[in-house]
Amino acid sequence: MLAVESGSKPFRSVWQRQIAAAEEANDPGAFTAFIGYEWTSLIQGGNMHRVVIYRDGGGKASMVDPFTTEPPAGSINPRDLWTWMANYEDLTRGDVLALAHNGNLSNGIMFPEDAQYDGTALDEDYVRTRALWEPMYEATQIKGDGEAHPFLSPNDEFADYETWDKGNLNMSELKTDDMLAGEYAREALKTGLKLEARLGTNPYKFGMVGSTDSHTSLATAQEDNFFGKHSGTEPSPGRPGHVVGQFGDVVILGWEQAASGLAAVWAAENTREAIFDAMERKEVYATTGSRIGVRFFGGWGYTDEDLTSRSPAFAGYGKGVPMGGDLPAAPESAAAPTFMVFALKDPIGGNLDRIQIVKGWMTADGATEEKVYDVAWGGDRVPGEDGKLPPVGSTVDVARASWTNTIGAAELGTVWTDPDFDPAERAFYYARVIEIPTPRWTAYDAFRMGSEVPEESPMETQERAYTSPIWYTPKG
Repeated sequence: MLAVESGSKPFRSVWQRQIAAAEEANDPGAFTAFIGYEWTSLIQGGNMHRVVIYRDGGGKASMVDPFTTEPPAGSINPRDLWTWMANYEDLTRGDVLALAHNGNLSNGIMFPEDAQYDGTALDEDYVRTRALWEPMYEATQIKGDGEAHPFLSPNDEFADYETWDKGNLNMSELKTDDMLAGEYAREALKTGLKLEARLGTNPYKFGMVGSTDSHTSLATAQEDNFFGKHSGTEPSPGRPGHVVGQFGDVVILGWEQAASGLAAVWAAENTREAIFDAMERKEVYATTGSRIGVRFFGGWGYTDEDLTSRSPAFAGYGKGVPMGGDLPAAPESAAAPTFMVFALKDPIGGNLDRIQIVKGWMTADGATEEKVYDVAWGGDRVPGEDGKLPPVGSTVDVARASWTNTIGAAELGTVWTDPDFDPAERAFYYARVIEIPTPRWTAYDAFRMGSEVPEESPMETQERAYTSPIWYTPKG
């Protein structure tokens, strides 16, 4: 993607070159290249970046210059970006969407609950407009994972994954705990339930994807092929201990980069139109770099026979909705929704540890809650008295940057019914698929190049996938 920065006056000619490059690379049915750019809003160091993605070809995309943050025509306010997007569609009859990322570097302003960064109260126009233009969120990438945070989800033993919580994008303001609720995907999904009850629309009804956010033009999100943020952080013997950013007393070292992530889309064909349409309907999921395959459906009557047919998607669509959808109205005979989830390991990656379903809901008094359910897992483990599933173990040989798939499972699936369902409560559900431990990129650097890795650096990782949620809204 082209990053259009404030002050880049000749961007018109650059934009035309980017369009031409995307058009040349696009090969419908074989390789899809989208036209797009990055709107790089930075509010007192708080990241508010959006990637603008076009469904259209160059004929329409070239009719309107990209919207930048440069005054007087540009703006750092997302509302103004959404206005520009509406104007683009009105003029060209084209189609665009925006993808926000790195809320973990926004210092609390990515997902406001009461007022946006400038003090303007959230109103019906804000929630409707954001829901219209931002159907997805980039929940994992090189500058940290953004699904959950251990402070917000203390009962989730998998919440502290590749956590970046030092400060804003340029580290001009350090992080405080009160900022975290406005930064992470799961908390935003919960906040969205409250805003929908208050203002009529859920602005955070987004699907989840991953991306690298690297500046290398390389798709290198795998741990054993990680090329870093840019050319200065490509593989080298000293990379794990290199200072990649220093802002006052705050230092970011090379090992803190995350080899993440990938965006997966369930589309009918490999074309701009089909993939874009799937993104708009949120039939997408994120991985942290591993090529895990996941299907997730919600309805009111899935059975084990639907799952074991080996073609679960037929029943999935026929009896309910896929990831990103809203549960249909419940039949009179249904007491609780059922969810069908099925996952396959990366063909050359680690086996699967478990599948979890994450539920968030709003109680009668307006508070929000969450719970993580282990619904399928590899091996003969049994949950303990506390309801927690024991760890899968580890076969990682750090010294050799290797592991064996002698634990876990190559595929997992189940049909699960919510045991705590209350038909009066708004709720969302999404699946999280977790692999067995495998070597982290730092272990590969140490093995291949003899890199000295700081003691605090992890050497193992548990790759994962996050599906888009499925939402439930009470009648009336």
